[in-house]
Amino acid sequence: MNIDEIKDKRIAVLLSGGVDSSVVVWEFAQLGLHPDCFYIKIGPEEKEEWDCSSEEDLEMATAVARKYGCKLQVVDCHHEYWNEVTRYTMEKVMAGFTPNPDVMCNRLIKFGAFDEKMGHNYDLIATGHYAQTETDENGDKWLVTSPDPVKDQTDFLAQIESWQLKKAIFPIGHHIKNEVREIAEEEHLINAKRKDSQGICFLGQINYNDYIRRYLGEKPGDVIEMETGKRIGEHKGLWFHTIGQRKGLGFGGGPWFVIKKDVENNILYVSHGYDPQSAYKKDFPLHDFHFLTREVAMQKVTFKIRHTPEYHPATIEKLEDGRWMIHSEEAIHGVAPGQFCVVYDEHHHRCYGSGEITV
Repeated sequence: MNIDEIKDKRIAVLLSGGVDSSVVVWEFAQLGLHPDCFYIKIGPEEKEEWDCSSEEDLEMATAVARKYGCKLQVVDCHHEYWNEVTRYTMEKVMAGFTPNPDVMCNRLIKFGAFDEKMGHNYDLIATGHYAQTETDENGDKWLVTSPDPVKDQTDFLAQIESWQLKKAIFPIGHHIKNEVREIAEEEHLINAKRKDSQGICFLGQINYNDYIRRYLGEKPGDVIEMETGKRIGEHKGLWFHTIGQRKGLGFGGGPWFVIKKDVENNILYVSHGYDPQSAYKKDFPLHDFHFLTREVAMQKVTFKIRHTPEYHPATIEKLEDGRWMIHSEEAIHGVAPGQFCVVYDEHHHRCYGSGEITV
């Protein structure tokens, strides 16, 4: 961070209670800055069910803010999360799609609802994402990848609005995870050894399937072997499964792989073979492509469809109906409608934006 660029700015830090956002506060403290800190409170629909991990998050955020002489305020975005992000998730899974609540949480909550409630009073909103930004000669601000390919989170930020990107700052984005841990330990931060969260944004210890079951219940249907048409069992609901899924299916005689979901007839198709060719795709369309900074002429690109360190080379073309078509150089496993395909330049440096897969 350049102190001259931010010293006169009003800065808000989103503290989650985790080690990454805590080191963000340390980064500012090294520059002699003491930004206002905010903890976004979001729990289950019934507020009395707020779990222990959420309470612990707030305790740790409070301790870190106090350590560096920063004010901490709790902002309740509970209603917005369960109305907007949950609604998006349920609508997608009911249609047989594979949603990404974390992507929409950043757009609708961290940089959306928070801005409406408090963020509009600030010039910059800082988070602990592993991402970076750069400004070109025209003054346009771009989202760029972190040097840590495993932890890079640009894919989770690929649906935020351009005005949200202009306000965003990622103070630890130039670090790799081990460096952040080392800083936290040297500073004796209360959460220095705390494990990273693995679940969906803000769900704490709530299991994803339990989250889905709470709203949609169960809808049993047949499980059919793709190659033979043989019924091999019963599923509890198509929304509990994703294309390409291999683990946790619970059907005997495995391993099985989810190949297709027939929403109309409530049938789950699986394959017994190891990675059958039908589970791979090289060409697939995207709709509602969202450019982060501005629309650019894209041809040779790299992309990813899930949160992994790998980027896949491809060409991309704009179709007459306004959609974009990805032509991957290699066949991709588990391409599913509803997933976000995040598109980067051919060196996977700048993130151009993302579109929803419509296979």
